[in-house]
Amino acid sequence: MEFQVGEVIKLKKQHPCGTNEWEIIRVGADFRLKCKGCNHQVMVPRKLVEKNFRGKLSSE
Repeated sequence: MEFQVGEVIKLKKQHPCGTNEWEIIRVGADFRLKCKGCNHQVMVPRKLVEKNFRGKLSSE
């Protein structure tokens, strides 16, 4: 699966702020994702992102 920096993706589970939309900040073995609701940033392993991926929303 191809992911690029700047894309907005939808994941299976919601962030505690209530949104499940994330912007990709960094791509590699780990992803840095920024929540589109509250701008919180998290590092997530690639395997977990691929497992919970539900679709691409846009590229910014």
